[in-house]
Amino acid sequence: MNLNLSGHHLEITPAIRERVITKLGKVKRHFDNVIDVNVILSVDKLVQKAEANLHISGKTIFVESDDENLYVAIDNLVDKLDRQIIKHKEKVHARRHEKPGVDINTD
Repeated sequence: MNLNLSGHHLEITPAIRERVITKLGKVKRHFDNVIDVNVILSVDKLVQKAEANLHISGKTIFVESDDENLYVAIDNLVDKLDRQIIKHKEKVHARRHEKPGVDINTD
């Protein structure tokens, strides 16, 4: 998994970088086929914002979160991303196990 971490009006400190990497490990536990992740952290007056683009095979997932505290925004971002990854994984799994051409209604 390639990670691209950038800041807008914000310097990325080693503590922030470590927090993002450890939190994104939670997503990697649920879904291994992550190609790359682009995370943008920004500050606009009193609002700390975190955005992520996650590229997986066949789909791109975009999530954003904002809060007064940057660490809370990162936590909320990863929670939203994790929910969307699980939802995508369940859809792919359900499609794989459908049997096309089999009719359940037999009279």
